[in-house]
Parts: sequence; structure tokens; C-alpha cells
Amino acid sequence: MAVRSVFRSDLFSRKVAIVTGGGSGIGKAISAELLQLGCNVVIASRKLERLEAAATELKRNIPESSVPAQVTPIRCNIRDEEEVRNLVASTLKLHGRIDFLVNNGGGQFSSPAAGMSLKGWNAVIDTNLTGTFLCCREVYNSWMRDHGGAIVNIIADMWKGFPGMAHTGAARSAVDNLTKSLAIEWADSGVRINSVAPGTIFSKTAMENYKEIGPVLFQKAVPCIPAKRLGFPEEISPAVCFLLSPAASFISGATLKVDAGQSLYNAVWEIPEHTAWPEAPEGENTQALREIVKDFKSKL
Repeated sequence: MAVRSVFRSDLFSRKVAIVTGGGSGIGKAISAELLQLGCNVVIASRKLERLEAAATELKRNIPESSVPAQVTPIRCNIRDEEEVRNLVASTLKLHGRIDFLVNNGGGQFSSPAAGMSLKGWNAVIDTNLTGTFLCCREVYNSWMRDHGGAIVNIIADMWKGFPGMAHTGAARSAVDNLTKSLAIEWADSGVRINSVAPGTIFSKTAMENYKEIGPVLFQKAVPCIPAKRLGFPEEISPAVCFLLSPAASFISGATLKVDAGQSLYNAVWEIPEHTAWPEAPEGENTQALREIVKDFKSKL
């Protein structure tokens, strides 16, 4: 059963949105909420079969109050410049306008940096960073330069680095900066652009993408979240809808963290005990510390 939006049903009536990665996980939840609010939604991703199945499900759940809102699947590899151009051109041909762009498409895999291949690094950078840039640029040049609009980029909780997934941490951090740059460059076109940074969000597709380590990743994250539970895609979509809405008309270049305070709390990555670092320089402070440690141990 579809989650009911907290916003009024006709908020985005007759508006048009492109949602990349709109067929699963966070992108699917965003698409579903936009449809509830009367928005026409074009969902895009590389896997057409999954996209069409998602579109069929999303259509079934469009409430009567949102008709004639429609959802359209268009296959697009956001790393491919021509496919991005086709996505934007096809959306304009179908609807004649593009009010919103949600750059949710992306992906990564778990790997220590030392064991990461150049091919794997490039694949994640090209998808998460270059793909976001291509979609922003094409939508701007084809429509928003002359008509304005709102863009939301989905990034990640990478504020303390992203050990174990350095490629996506680097890419998402770059998108955060890209968001700020474009907010200034495109302000005189009436384009607002912001980012949403989810914490650890559970979805069936995310679990499948991480294969056998998926359950471990999600289980290890829970103690590091102040809420002591995982988030869900339906907790990200309202934040996106808010930033697209008139309620955010004076917000641009911002990043909204939706993570229950996770970015302020503990890190999942554990550093083992070691003596690999050089000794601290000798002096009165090192001697004072030794005395404190010695006194502490004697009281145990």
C-alpha cells in the first residue's frame, strides 16, 4: 500500500519531473510521492525491464485525486551523453516542459581503496558525479535556462569520509560542491538547486545490490544511528518534495541531511588497535600523560 504524502494532493498539479533511478529504492519512493501530488513523472534508469515493472506498479497506486498525472519509463544510462540528451528531448516531446529534475541515479560497491580497480573507480565516479552533471546541464540548456525550475541531487552521508566506499564518497562530495556552484551560476535563470544527503536507508533493492554483505552492512549501521533504527525511502521523498515545492522558494545551494543525526555520531568503520604511527615528540606533555595513564591503570 502506498504511503500517504504529508503534502496537499494538488501541490504539483500539471508539473513535470524527471527522476533518475526512479524505478527502485529512494527514486521509486520519490516518484510515488510526486505522482500523489499530481506531478507527471518520467522515471529513468539503465534496466528497462525493472523500469517498466516499476511504472506499472506506480500507475496502479496513483490516487484518483492525482489523475491525470502519469508516469513514463525511459531507458537511460546517465553516463552516456547521447542517452541523457534523448531522455530530456523525449520528456519535452511528451510533456512540453520540465519543472523538476531529481538526480537520484547512482550506485557503488563495497571495497577498500587499496583493492579498488581503476575500472571500478571510474564506473562509480562516472555514474554518481558525471551522470549528475550531464543531467543537470542538459535539463538546464534545453529548458530551465529560459523557464526556471528546481533540481534536487541525492548524495550521501560522507561528511566524515566514506571508508570502504571511497569512490562514492569522493563522487558524492563533489556533487555537494557542484550543487553550490550551479546554485550561483544558474540563479539568474530562476533555477534553484539543492541536495539531500540520506543516512543509512534500507530498501530491498539496496540489500540485493550489496549481495551477501548487505545484511551485515545494515546491521552494523544501526548502533551508529541516534534513532537506533534504519531509515526508509519514504522518509527521504518528503524532503525532496519540500525542496521542489514553493515552501523552499528561498532555498538554493543547500544540503539537507536526512539521517537522524547519524553524521554527528559514530562511524561504522572500525580501526584495530595498532602501533603503526610514530611516537609523539618527547617533552613535558608526554611525561605528564604517562603519569596519568599509569595512575589510571593502578586504580583498575
